[in-house]
Amino acid sequence: MRDPYKILGVKRDAAADEIKAAWRNMAKSAHPDHNQGDPTATARFAEIGRAYETLKDPRKRSLFDNAVRMAEAKKQEQTIMQQRQAAREAAIRAKAAQANAERVMEELARAAQKSAAEGARQQAGAAEPADEMVERIFGAQARAAAGGQAQGRAQQAQYQQTQNQQTGETGRRADGDAAEAEPKGDEETGEAAANAGANLPLPLSILTNLVRRFTGAKDTGLEKAPDEVTTATVTIDDVLKSGWITASLPEGREIGFALPAGTTDGHEIRLKGQGFKLPGMQRGDAVINIRIAADPRFTVDGFDLHAVLPLSIENAVLGTEARIEGPSGPLNITIPAWSGSDKTIRIPDQGLPREEGGRGDLVVELRIILWEKPDDKVTDLMRSMREGLFL
Repeated sequence: MRDPYKILGVKRDAAADEIKAAWRNMAKSAHPDHNQGDPTATARFAEIGRAYETLKDPRKRSLFDNAVRMAEAKKQEQTIMQQRQAAREAAIRAKAAQANAERVMEELARAAQKSAAEGARQQAGAAEPADEMVERIFGAQARAAAGGQAQGRAQQAQYQQTQNQQTGETGRRADGDAAEAEPKGDEETGEAAANAGANLPLPLSILTNLVRRFTGAKDTGLEKAPDEVTTATVTIDDVLKSGWITASLPEGREIGFALPAGTTDGHEIRLKGQGFKLPGMQRGDAVINIRIAADPRFTVDGFDLHAVLPLSIENAVLGTEARIEGPSGPLNITIPAWSGSDKTIRIPDQGLPREEGGRGDLVVELRIILWEKPDDKVTDLMRSMREGLFL
């Protein structure tokens, strides 16, 4: 069976009279006699009836509500288990990345020691070049990437050296010594720069980038641990006062925070760096899903608060002044004449605080009720109106 609350279009904290009114309206519109061309009308009418049978009986309604709560708790438990599993997998990846980084650094240290021990052979050109060392550790792809960066640095050095030489030649012409040095400057400078680019040693920054690239680390820092998600139930008064809330995280730790403006039912609050803390990783975030608890005075609809005002037949017909409990205290409202149960009165700026400023509205829903005891005169009047016997 589908959710009976959704079938009747009422909230989970709806009162019995509200459920009955919703059932009557839906049953009337979905009755097969009024929908003879619709083959699904009978099924819909029966479904509406079953939903009302469930919700009008306190025992059946309680059983259904308990089953829903158990299903939601099980779903929440599965979410927590998935978060913990993601945290364990992230910790394993972080540990493997750290071990890989340590291996790479050890390899670089051994290569540096070998290079230092063969100082004499370096002068003879027998030492292992830096790019070959990178290829041996990281592979040919890393050597090509590093060579491209080194070549770019070589071209920049060549340009700078040419500029410096041109400046020097201008000074030598002023002294009359530039005639012999001028012809070979450009050619020898270009050749020297090219040779320098071919044998240019890899700077530390390039090696650092390679270590980050091949160990899986990001340039912006360590990998971030998974978020830690939980649910916090608050009251309408907490939201109105932007109160301080304490929530329990899945790992058992409690966290406190203030409700910001713009908080409503289903709102998500992200607390940076307050989630899982794992070795070798950036701390994750804590994500708090806000649920507003049922309130006997109001129901929440976005940033609006809804309240129900019972109204007698005579006051509905003639109009009256009424007093209703608002979120900040009692309020006086005017009920216009001929106000039916489909009538609502909207009072601005009496709802929940909005993020951009201001507040939602208080929406007063009128509900016409009968007298506690039957009245013969009213009964006769209603019978006359129904049967068309006007005097």
